[in-house]
Parts: sequence; C-alpha cells; structure tokens
Amino acid sequence: MARLTTMGIMTMAERVRVRSLMPPGHVRAPAYLRGKTGVIERALGEFGNPEQLAYGLPAEKKPLYRVRFTMAELWGDRAERPDDTLDAEIYAHWLEEVPDHAPWPSRP
Repeated sequence: MARLTTMGIMTMAERVRVRSLMPPGHVRAPAYLRGKTGVIERALGEFGNPEQLAYGLPAEKKPLYRVRFTMAELWGDRAERPDDTLDAEIYAHWLEEVPDHAPWPSRP
C-alpha cells in the first residue's frame, strides 16, 4: 500500500508501476517504461508539471521520483545483463502502487 509522505505518495524502496497510458501531446514518461515495474530509489522534490508547462499553462507542482528498473524487467530475455539497472525520473501522476505481496513479473 502506498504510504503518504510530505513529498507525495511514494517512499524509498516502494514498488511502483509506470502507468500504461498513451495520451496525445507532450508527456514525460518514456513509452518503453510504461507498464514496467520498478522501485523508488529516491524522492527528488516537487516541480511544475512539465506536461502543462510545455503548452504555456499554469503548472501545479508534482512530486518527482527516481525509479530504478532492472534490465530483465525492461527487456526480458533480450537483456544482455539482466541484473543491471536503469534509473528514470518520473512524476508521481505516472506511477501506481504495486502491492507488497504481488509477485515480480516474469520475463517476457
């Protein structure tokens, strides 16, 4: 269950999934990460939502997190080094909690 913090909804080492949305327009979540599961590496602060700023709109502040993914999670059996990791900075509105008891996905 997501734990509330002063930064937003996520805490360090919590499992999260990048939402699988494909909205039109300027978005700040890479398509290759959507639907993938990682862990919060750290909270980075709150910043104006770049998806609004890109259109010159007033931007509410959103929590930004560094999320760590394994190569196995991203590329499955094609990963040359499955245990290597990739860190990505993703805004909270792109993340959803993964229950602690949920199994890690199997490799595609």
